[in-house]
Amino acid sequence: MESEPRAFGLSRRERILDELRRVGSVRVAELAVQLGVSELTVRRDIGQLADQGLLTRVHGGATLRSRLDRSVPSSAASAPVRFRVGMMVPSLSYYWPHVIIGARAAATELGVQLVLRGATYSVDDQRRQIASLVESGTLHGLIVAPETLGPDGRALLHWLESLPIPVVLVERRAPSTLALTHLEWVTTDHVFGGALAAGHLASLGHRRVGILTSAGSPTSWQLRRGWERAVADLGLECPVDIDGALDDLDSAAREAAIVDVLAQCRATSTTALLIHNDPQALLLQQYARDHGWTIPDDLAVVAYDDEVAESAEPPITALRPPKQHIGRLAVETMVDRLIDGPDRPAQRVYVLPVLQPRESTAAVR
Repeated sequence: MESEPRAFGLSRRERILDELRRVGSVRVAELAVQLGVSELTVRRDIGQLADQGLLTRVHGGATLRSRLDRSVPSSAASAPVRFRVGMMVPSLSYYWPHVIIGARAAATELGVQLVLRGATYSVDDQRRQIASLVESGTLHGLIVAPETLGPDGRALLHWLESLPIPVVLVERRAPSTLALTHLEWVTTDHVFGGALAAGHLASLGHRRVGILTSAGSPTSWQLRRGWERAVADLGLECPVDIDGALDDLDSAAREAAIVDVLAQCRATSTTALLIHNDPQALLLQQYARDHGWTIPDDLAVVAYDDEVAESAEPPITALRPPKQHIGRLAVETMVDRLIDGPDRPAQRVYVLPVLQPRESTAAVR
């Protein structure tokens, strides 16, 4: 029997684990239909996952690993360390912890020791942290989220391309104009996310919509590109278009900025806003409600990131990048590169964000 590509099997087993986390138990027959493979293949996958201590086999399927399951020592869930990989992210507090969780889970399963470095959004600090990792001389590869915009960002990307170990960008991509051939990446398709937000608002009957993004964010320009294309294609109008940073202002300046945004919405009859990121969306929605606006009747709000949007009042409709999955795929991409060597074609993966409809958006009355 010809062996399947390693990535296909890993992806399928990850889907089995995702389904287990969602519902607690799975049946072989149902999984075979969902995955489009034979029941024998599913049983073999379940067997491998059970041997790793990641689930418990039961008749006809599997359940989440029971504490009473002593068939495999708990240490079996961790593969022997084969590779040592450095990971640098620009924040350890917002967005990135979920990416790190996904990366650590995959690293445990695949025998990778992750060496984590937190940095800031400063190019100099990022380069310093990455250089420190490389100069240790103990790494097989790097997973990094560097600045990519402007002359300094381009210079950083060229430097990463020149390093003697493989580099995988996570939630970042290099401009095609740089013609870099060695860098690989795994990122959310934020361009699609912008289009998805516009399409959602159009489906609810909104015709005059606005956008508020975080100035300087590496996500904002991609989000805007998809938004602008979709707004044009759907025949919408976008009279409110602001690139700001509400959460970075002092209280007086923040209030003035929010008042200005809402005044523009009122003056232009804008009925919905896409806001990146969650903190900006919460600040604006909270202020609007405190000053007599009804959400979503007076103004519908869509956030991008879905870190805390669900906890707002009312809960905010949000686009959710698959952060843990991105971290997992970055590690899997690195392992594939290290196993297959330099002859393996470069892989650049885009993963779609998911729309989470909530009470902050509704059909136009």
